[in-house]
Order: sequence, then C-alpha cells, then structure tokens
Amino acid sequence: MNTQNCRCPVSTLLTGTALALAAMGAAPALAGGVTAGTLIENTAVASYEEAGVTRSVQSNTVAVRVDELLDVTLTSLDSGPVTARPGNAVLAFELTNQGNGPEAFRLIATTAVGGNDFDVALRALAVDSNANGIYDEGIDEILAAPQTTAELAADAALTVFVLVTVPDGVTDSQISNVDLVAEATTGSGTPGTTFSGAGADGGDAIVGNTGALATARGSLRNTRASVELIKSVSLRDPFGGTGAVPGSIATFTIEARVSGTGSVANLLVRDAIPAGTTYAPGTLALDTTPLTDAADGDAGSASQSDGIAVTLGNVPAGTRRTITFNVTVNP
Repeated sequence: MNTQNCRCPVSTLLTGTALALAAMGAAPALAGGVTAGTLIENTAVASYEEAGVTRSVQSNTVAVRVDELLDVTLTSLDSGPVTARPGNAVLAFELTNQGNGPEAFRLIATTAVGGNDFDVALRALAVDSNANGIYDEGIDEILAAPQTTAELAADAALTVFVLVTVPDGVTDSQISNVDLVAEATTGSGTPGTTFSGAGADGGDAIVGNTGALATARGSLRNTRASVELIKSVSLRDPFGGTGAVPGSIATFTIEARVSGTGSVANLLVRDAIPAGTTYAPGTLALDTTPLTDAADGDAGSASQSDGIAVTLGNVPAGTRRTITFNVTVNP
C-alpha cells in the first residue's frame, strides 16, 4: 500500500477531521476487502479563532492506493469418490479468487498420489464454459499447457474439470486420488510476501493468508459388478415321490446373484424348455410373484418353443432374484 505523508501547521488547533472515503462508501464486502486499485483519500480540517475571527484550514490530501491481495481457495465438488470403471472419468473442483483484484491461476494436476490403489492417466484440464456444472465434451474449454485460467474478478468462482482415464485391470473397490493445485500467476509464498508493482493498476501485489496457493483432492472408486446364475431342480412324481419318470413335474429354480460394488444394466435371464419335457403353463414366477406367459407388461414370458425369459433390468450389487417355472416329463 503506497502513501503520501501529511503535514499540518503546528500553530493550528485541530478540532475536526474529514475523511473522504467515497470509494468505500456503499461497496459490497469482498472476500479480499476493498477492490485493488481503489484510491482512499483523506483530508484533515481544522477550525480556530484568531483575533476574534473564526477561521478554518485544510491539510493536504493524502491518497492511498489499495494494493492487490493474492488469495485463492480450491474445493472438490464431488460429494465422495466418483464411481468409475475402466475408461474416461471426470472430477470437478471449484476455484475461487479470494483476493481483491483480478487474477489468473495456474493449475497443476497430480495423479500419482501416495497410497493410491491405482493411478489414473491425466487426459486434460477443462473449465466449465457454460457454467452448468457438468463437463460437456466439445463445449467446455480445454486448457492448453501451461494450464492457466483466464483472469477471475475478486470473489469470482470457476468450476474446473480434471479429465482422467481409469486403466484396465483395476479390481473392485480400489481407490485412486487426484490432487489439483491452483496458484496465482502473479506469485505465491509466505503471507505478506510482496511483488512490487505487480498488482492492479500498478500497485503492489501482496500474498494473503492462503499463500496464494491452494490444493484440493478428488478421488475415484472403481466399481465392478458380476452376475452368477445358480440353477436347481426339484422333482415330484405321480406317486408322491421324487423320481424322474414320465408324468413327473420338475420345478426349476434359477437364482441370479449380483455381487461387487457397482450395478449391472439390462439384466435378462433366459432358459430353454428341456427336450423331453413340456412347459406347464402359468407356472413362471419371479420372487414367488406369478408372471404371465405372454410378452406383455410384466417382466416375464414363457412358451414351449421360446422357453422362458425374465427381464430384471438394472440391478445393484448385493441383489438376489429368484425365477421359478415347471415342466412335465413327457410320457
């Protein structure tokens, strides 16, 4: 902050002071205080009596130009580890200029973080050009190296996307952390560090409490789900026993088990009617709830020629669904 010294006559009796702070008057409070480059002007006024006459005198005006404060915060916008599979994934961060003047920030992403179960590959850094909070391929700006944002006004925030690729071969529930660093392009350092003449309107730039450097961590969790089908049969013969003879009823049970931490999509279970048997109409059921044989609004269908088909749809890991149907051993 640059100042000029003020000197008033020593014979003057100072009875009042006027502060001309018009530039500060009704301005909204900023995270970094008064806007960098603002002139704060100060003039003192004295009144006195001399030989029975009331007189007044003003001091010279002192002008103070507010220096630029360099401060930044960076936070992850993801509520927890981003669910990811091998392939492309996106991490989102919010960068906020906590200083009091326009400043650009240099971004550095680190994917090889100690303690990672696996490391992702960095594809690019991008900024949220349309401010919708979602990475839009071909719309959001990809930052060229060295990855640096445009100047942000005081208190302005920007969403930054870190685009990565999850490698093949990772196993279920493994975690990968990614660190993102934002540094003021003017400079960083110990709070109070001064960059002479580097601030707004030719003033100084002074490092604030954040050191003009911020780091945030995002993480990804690899999720995999798998399906296991377990099929069993129970028999009831015409004599009340469990023999497999002509006329016996065979009840087939198919249990679909989804394991892992993710989910599977469009799960469809099919089974053919075994040769030498005949489907027993109306016996198809899902979790003991009867299904119609026709291909209609429910999840299943069944016929002698096409077998049974049951649509389970999107199924999260940890789910078990049971399908049953009956056939009769042909005479």
